[in-house]
Amino acid sequence: MSRKQRHPLQAMTAMSMILSQLVGSVLLGLFLGRWLDQKFGTEPLFLILCLLLGLGAGIYAMLRTVRHYFSGE
Repeated sequence: MSRKQRHPLQAMTAMSMILSQLVGSVLLGLFLGRWLDQKFGTEPLFLILCLLLGLGAGIYAMLRTVRHYFSGE
């Protein structure tokens, strides 16, 4: 997008998308890790792994969103 076409609501949309992607993926990793730990009896192992995977997925999704909004498409 060029600077002339940007609107304040587009910035708010981008920020809310980034926030929801980061928070959603981390929470999904947290709950999935806790559930797997309870199922298999490996207390902090899956929690830590799924939390890190969720954080990585959230950062990847955030970078894709930022690239989309600032690439000029």
